[in-house]
Amino acid sequence: MSLAILLFSLLSFLTGAPSPGENQRAELLFVGDAMQHQAQLDRAREIAGGKGYDYSGCFTYIAPAVTEADYAVCNLEVPLGGGPDYTGYPCFSAPDSYASALKDAGFDMFLTANNHCLDRRDKAARRTLSALDSLGVDHIGTYHDRAQRDSLVPFIRNIKGFRVGFLNYTYGTNGIEPREGAEISLIDRDRMAQEIKKTRDAGAEIVVVAIHWGVEYVLLPNANQKSLAKFLVDQGVDMIIGGHPHVIQPMEIVRNEKEQKDVLLVYSLGNFISNMKTGDTRGGALVRATIERGSDGKARFKEADYDTFFSAKPAGGNTNFTVIPSWMPDLIPAAQRQHWMIFDRGAQKIFDTHNVNVPRRHK
Repeated sequence: MSLAILLFSLLSFLTGAPSPGENQRAELLFVGDAMQHQAQLDRAREIAGGKGYDYSGCFTYIAPAVTEADYAVCNLEVPLGGGPDYTGYPCFSAPDSYASALKDAGFDMFLTANNHCLDRRDKAARRTLSALDSLGVDHIGTYHDRAQRDSLVPFIRNIKGFRVGFLNYTYGTNGIEPREGAEISLIDRDRMAQEIKKTRDAGAEIVVVAIHWGVEYVLLPNANQKSLAKFLVDQGVDMIIGGHPHVIQPMEIVRNEKEQKDVLLVYSLGNFISNMKTGDTRGGALVRATIERGSDGKARFKEADYDTFFSAKPAGGNTNFTVIPSWMPDLIPAAQRQHWMIFDRGAQKIFDTHNVNVPRRHK
């Protein structure tokens, strides 16, 4: 028995984690942009009878898939501004009950580094962090200040015995600069390389980089995304999870030849929930990624698959904007089934043509 396996077996005995050879696995789930447009705000307020904002029905059907995963991640693309005036596009601000509904649906981590995180300037960016702390959920990507970023990165979670490190970056903030010292994790190759190394040196067995990049409404990655993805693979990360375009983009498993391991690369998961109207923006994808511990005691990304879902608009009565999984098509309101088919067939065409070794789970 090698020293590495002997040490891991001892650690497994002390912590109760599975020993090598016991097929230790964990599943991570990722979805894209959780938006909050004005029509969503208006509807949530109507359902609440004008007293607060009610999102309780938005995630009922997707929640079982989310909670089934060992750890679930979404991109919170709205500040939690604290009111009393909440707004949609172009400068978002959503109530805390929206984040609470996402938590209740099963999401464990909220990504906050995106182009809308400073829509309500430093004050709301910082308030968002405090609100998420009060909900008891994990969050990364924005910080009260530089010192807090330095103290909180690396961010590592123990997920079923795996030490998984998470990092989150955005290409920008729509030209809005922090004026009071709020810290945003921007795409900067030198800083990213440092933080990836810092995360690995702190004991992360798996490193996940969630990144806000690309061009809105474009279904294929551009040269900049591909270059940055190669850079991240070369840094030794295990998963690259992209968002921002508001439409899906392909996903593939690429090989890191230097380290002899597979890496999951997802260019864009599209929208999770929104009031966008064009066919390609009416839904998104969820990706399930499995990590596994081999007989040598090492943790590796093993495999991934995806499914799609549709963001249905209210259909009368007390209905709300609702995320409906593609494997539950009968739940899609009849008047919106054509919109769902346009979205899903378009997404399927992109995935069938460009995905590499990332299949659809429900066919």
